[in-house]
Amino acid sequence: MDGVPRLMASLLFGSALRLLECCHLRVKDLDFARRELRVRGSKGQKDRVTMQPAGLLPPLRTRLNAMRLRHEADLAAAAGAGGYLARCERN
Repeated sequence: MDGVPRLMASLLFGSALRLLECCHLRVKDLDFARRELRVRGSKGQKDRVTMQPAGLLPPLRTRLNAMRLRHEADLAAAAGAGGYLARCERN
């Protein structure tokens, strides 16, 4: 296993995350300075904070940088046009 599935599996084990908690992580939930992950709407609809394993900091930063570059390329290709989420387009 490698790539994103490996990163997610490592987060599940190293940060004691549940599968959906890991899937719902957002960029603003990561605090690299304090090595924390904020888990929103966890079991019981409560927020909690857990730790980021030191060994996952470089792969997380690499993944975030790749996604930032992809986002910037998408914005440049659309020339600043607003986009809609797929589920919103159905309405």
